[in-house]
Amino acid sequence: MGNITASKKQLKPDPVYQSILASKFVNCLMWDGKKTVAHGVFYGALDIIKEKMPDLSPIDVFHQALDNVKPNIEVRSKRVGGASYQVPMPVQRNRQQSLAIRWILTAVRDKKGRPASEKLATELINAYNKEGSAITKRENVHRMAEANKAFAHFAW
Repeated sequence: MGNITASKKQLKPDPVYQSILASKFVNCLMWDGKKTVAHGVFYGALDIIKEKMPDLSPIDVFHQALDNVKPNIEVRSKRVGGASYQVPMPVQRNRQQSLAIRWILTAVRDKKGRPASEKLATELINAYNKEGSAITKRENVHRMAEANKAFAHFAW
């Protein structure tokens, strides 16, 4: 991850589906400023989704997949009297979105040996169906929060 700018102000909807979220995703997918490559991967993935799920709009699958991955609650470290506690905290909207995007991209980049657009399509379809590694990550975060519910009174 390079230096992060507040791209929200200058974010334009993506050219094909007019979705702000899609441009945000493409920006996170992009490496070394190669937006054309990122667009290719993203739209390639959506085309694959269109083939595999012909009765659904691919951009809807993308939005639903991201919604399914968004965490509602996470643990944050809080120091209380020399001990660190993992305190469950609700997640803010924009952080939910960036975590969901980050987890999906990590899941895609961890898989090896297939074209990026195929991996992304697979991960998005999995997330849409509430399975796959990004969903697993979310489940783990929720499980951590559940396990540390005892420390919820430290929430600030």
